[in-house]
Amino acid sequence: MWSYRNPVDVRFGRGSFSKLGELLNGRTYALVTYGEPFFRSLAASLEKTAGAPQLIIDDIAPNPDIALLKLQTARFSRLSRQPEVIVALGGGSVIDSAKVFAAARGDFDAIDAYLKKRAGAETLHPSPIIAVPTTAGTGSEVTCWGTVWDNAGGVKFSLAHPGLYPEFAIVDPELMLGKPRDLTVQTGLDALSHALESLWNRNSNPVSLAHAVMAARGVLSTLPLLVNDLRNVELRERMACAALLAGFAFSNTKTAIAHSLSYPITLRYGVPHGIACSFSLPMILRSVAGEGGICAEGLQAIFEAEPRHAADFLAGTLEKLGISTDYHRYGISVDDWRALITQAFEGERGQNFIGKQGKLLAAAGLETEASAA
Repeated sequence: MWSYRNPVDVRFGRGSFSKLGELLNGRTYALVTYGEPFFRSLAASLEKTAGAPQLIIDDIAPNPDIALLKLQTARFSRLSRQPEVIVALGGGSVIDSAKVFAAARGDFDAIDAYLKKRAGAETLHPSPIIAVPTTAGTGSEVTCWGTVWDNAGGVKFSLAHPGLYPEFAIVDPELMLGKPRDLTVQTGLDALSHALESLWNRNSNPVSLAHAVMAARGVLSTLPLLVNDLRNVELRERMACAALLAGFAFSNTKTAIAHSLSYPITLRYGVPHGIACSFSLPMILRSVAGEGGICAEGLQAIFEAEPRHAADFLAGTLEKLGISTDYHRYGISVDDWRALITQAFEGERGQNFIGKQGKLLAAAGLETEASAA
């Protein structure tokens, strides 16, 4: 048996940002965004059609940290009444932060208790969210979870609640034009990871399979072209579509071993998330050789090759994008790499992985094929 559900109403296409005021439909709103001139211009455009926001949060940092989120949530508590909608205009960090604010409704203690398992889902009643992504990668605009980091404590929390699916996702490729190369690569590879991670996953299903195949093929055919033509709106549109489909894929499966590996790599070694969750993909791909079912079907449809040859192709694609697949390049020692792989299987995302620890260690060159078997 399997099931698939995604309630987000998506508006996709060039110029779709202009529909945001119409979707707000006179409701009061808070705007979560960045403080850069580009985003201020978009905020001014929105204000002309929807009126001024009750509150603007525009000091969003990459990898939203729990300490900053607490301070930002306090600004909501000072409002006479909470906004009817939270508008998230920006990248994954903006959308994840907006989910925290929507769930907290001005009370950060409620979020803290929920993240740390001191309270259940019934304690949260999130405000509606309209997500407007300006990068093609995280897929957060169509999922019901977000990532919260505790850099001081060295841990990562996943904020997951069915009420955090955005009401609307507005995906306008024109908002992604001109994003720098590094950001384009990192977010694009995050989307690729979401697609592949939804295949070697215990929660995979035929609908997530269809989304994952189209998403991965879209990234692999588009990203190498886009990095050399950053203002090409057609390529931006293709990447935006691929990232959205990857979001639909993992919105039901969640991620798996590559993401479980990535979190400590980002926390301890400072590797950007999109790279941390993607440089291990060829290694993981090699380790699932021999697995059948949806994983094998999906990988064959994407790469049209058996897993080992597909892994070589993927490694070559990453290298051409300037991403090394050698863990040493990220400052990770052999012993630490072995420990990271072993520990990754213990996390919630690692437990989604259909592969075996011995085979993954063998694919990493840390164990022999015979001992893995």
